[in-house]
Amino acid sequence: MDRLGLLESFVIALDEGSLNRAAQRRCISQPAMSLQIKQLEGLLGQQLLHRTSTGVKPTRPGELVYAQAQGLLSGYDRMCAELGALEGSVSGTFRISTSTFFGRIVLGPVLLDINQAYADLDIVMKLEDRLVDVVRENIDLAIRSGTLGETEGAARKITEMENILFAAPGYLERVGRPEEPEDLKRLKFIQHHEDQTGGYFPLTRNGTEYQAPARVGFTADNPDLIIRAVRNETGYARAPRLFLQEALEDGSFEQILPSYQVPAKPIFAIYPSRHSFDRRHEVVITRLQERLEAMHLASVARPPPATAIMA
Repeated sequence: MDRLGLLESFVIALDEGSLNRAAQRRCISQPAMSLQIKQLEGLLGQQLLHRTSTGVKPTRPGELVYAQAQGLLSGYDRMCAELGALEGSVSGTFRISTSTFFGRIVLGPVLLDINQAYADLDIVMKLEDRLVDVVRENIDLAIRSGTLGETEGAARKITEMENILFAAPGYLERVGRPEEPEDLKRLKFIQHHEDQTGGYFPLTRNGTEYQAPARVGFTADNPDLIIRAVRNETGYARAPRLFLQEALEDGSFEQILPSYQVPAKPIFAIYPSRHSFDRRHEVVITRLQERLEAMHLASVARPPPATAIMA
């Protein structure tokens, strides 16, 4: 396999956290995926992955290769987009799929701006809280956060969002505010159906990872329903800070264990194939990355709520 393909397999393995799931995305067997990783490690002369019973994690050289590989793959996609731009403009019908919550808050405004900038581009936006197959369902681009599921086509991580644990202050006053990860076992966790915890999820503090117990009390496939459950003091949940900023500032929600870091939520761009990637994909992805960065900088610039200062 070419070196770019080996790097792509390596990136997918870390994005998925599993050689088996990575093999499914590449439509190959797990032994074939393992062989590709070994070929890349032999080519670079470094061990890149730690293989554990719960999946794969990068070694220190692996972290370096992962960061550089993302840049190389993104550069390849941009090159393809620029080559496509030589043959045509940003025009035609462009079908985009994303989740309802993400589409309403983040991607929708981006697409409205793009639609104004490119008069010949007809954007068809589909909001659906399920994992679509971009090949079988004739979707030009899907933007997904968290897990990808089984889908044909090409995918790459384009950015990530900071996750936090949060709850209604009334709920925390009733059950007690946790001070350590172990304290979470007395709280009920409101879980998104895609984010199965297996009873624990990792938290990090000062470079040390802790396995926090997750006592699931409610599971839903709709982010709005999860937010409503938190407001009703059913339990606590995990979500990107960007989506919660106003509620944190007005005191409707309170961050739990603010000194611990929750794993970030990855954002993926999925399209039918690398050959289908054109200037339209590049425009949408670039504008989306810019909006997420602007939202992040705006949230950082705001002073923390009083509850966060006291925690």
